Amino acid sequence: MASKNLILVLQAEQAFIHNFNTKENFAYEDSILFSAISNSYLPLLNMLRSLEGDGVPFKLGLVLSAPLCTLLAHKSTKKKYLAWLDSMAKLGEEEQERNKGNEAILRNVDCCLRNIRKCREDFLETYSGNLIQAFKDFADKGFLELIPTAATYSYLPHYRDLKEALNAQVEVGLHSHRSFFGENGEGFFLPYLGWTEKLDEVLRSYGVNYTIVDTRSVLFSKDTPETGIYSPVRTKKSLVIFARDFDTPDDIRGNAADGQPQGYMSAPAYRCELRDIGYELHDTKFMDFMETDSSRLQTGYKYWANEGIYDEEAASAQVRLDAEDFYRKKLEKLEKAGQLLGDKDNVLTCVIPASLIGDSWHEGVAWLEQVIRLVAAEGKIHLSFCKDFMDKQFNLPKITPYPCSAEGSGYGENLLDSSNSWMTDCIRIASERMIDLTERFPTETGIKARILNLGAKEVLLAQSAEWQKMIYEGKLPEYADRAFCSCIKNFNMVFDSLASNTVNTEWLCRMEKEDSIFPWLSYKVFSKKR
Repeated sequence: MASKNLILVLQAEQAFIHNFNTKENFAYEDSILFSAISNSYLPLLNMLRSLEGDGVPFKLGLVLSAPLCTLLAHKSTKKKYLAWLDSMAKLGEEEQERNKGNEAILRNVDCCLRNIRKCREDFLETYSGNLIQAFKDFADKGFLELIPTAATYSYLPHYRDLKEALNAQVEVGLHSHRSFFGENGEGFFLPYLGWTEKLDEVLRSYGVNYTIVDTRSVLFSKDTPETGIYSPVRTKKSLVIFARDFDTPDDIRGNAADGQPQGYMSAPAYRCELRDIGYELHDTKFMDFMETDSSRLQTGYKYWANEGIYDEEAASAQVRLDAEDFYRKKLEKLEKAGQLLGDKDNVLTCVIPASLIGDSWHEGVAWLEQVIRLVAAEGKIHLSFCKDFMDKQFNLPKITPYPCSAEGSGYGENLLDSSNSWMTDCIRIASERMIDLTERFPTETGIKARILNLGAKEVLLAQSAEWQKMIYEGKLPEYADRAFCSCIKNFNMVFDSLASNTVNTEWLCRMEKEDSIFPWLSYKVFSKKR
């Protein structure tokens, strides 16, 4: 009998935004990571523990990008995150005093303060400050499939004519995944699901067996398979292709352009993530909390729902309704596909940005847990990994995927528009120069190899499409501009140093410490493969 398979993949990435200087006070570099830890990663780990403890069978795919893993694993993160939680707990105690005359608000203050204290307990005691190891443990138990991705979440179609740049992003991404989790993984998650011609050739050369693409890549191919998106297919190089369910992100966030103006997260009962006391407190109180006069930051103290004052019980009731709705929609899709596919197993692949469940939608992790529990309780759908279908790898129908992505209107145009196209020009020149340097200095060692390694690292960091996306969306555009320009400036310093055969060792040591990602990196990843 044909089986109905649901693949759930959570995709978590972050630009290499950091503030490793422990002598400085908290800044927005810290708040982005720390908010994600509190709102997404710790709740996700707690969900996995809860499901395991209750004996609920489940499988979940998870993408953790190399910059994110580096930030989570950095030695300063644990100390600064705990100090950040302590400051927020102190603020919570002051908020209890400030709102003691308002019972409804005070109830939410107490809830936020409990969550902060629980985050501290979970981070320090349950997971010993090592979230990477905690995720690895669940993968070792067979609950998670950890999927590698590109080194710095670069939009790969921008480098389709620079094979060495594509090789570097794939090779470093796989090596980084192995350094954090001890294994390569069978698949490779394309940043922004960006597909371009001959990408399968690059991925297969590194032993990658599958990837996930946008729905249009399969449906718009000139050899569209009979099974549509409900069964994996393969490319001419036998790279297995899974097409994502087009509706899933919109189910959550809505999409007015596609007739879904409101997703689950817009329900009136859910907590409003845009209203935080960090934006509303009197300046003096805010400065006391942050111990700085920098930009206002989120604190985690949010008392309002999308409509009215937040009520945790009402939100929990809405979570159950929305989980049921999502489950029924996916079951209906799989049942209709089953009627057309007959005795063939059918598969629906749902890719969910991790930022949506937690950071953008406070109740998102609870919703995901309810979905998983519903699937297990009803037994009509099997939760599966992508790698579970590799036994049929060389018998799947062949297609030529259509070049598109999950960004913009399907072609990543927001990553190359008038606001950020200048960045692509700069990074392509730097990439070409880095490739040329590997030809000019093929076997360097010592300090010259170190500066070449730094140059390769700066190019990889500049290639991150997160900078373009941040500028396009207006999300910390000044920081993205500054970070990108710093990478280009540092690479130019490397290039000029090699041209003049002089190296500023003090500067080199400082930059190696500041940009501490990929400490094992060899510049030869940009060399032409013979």
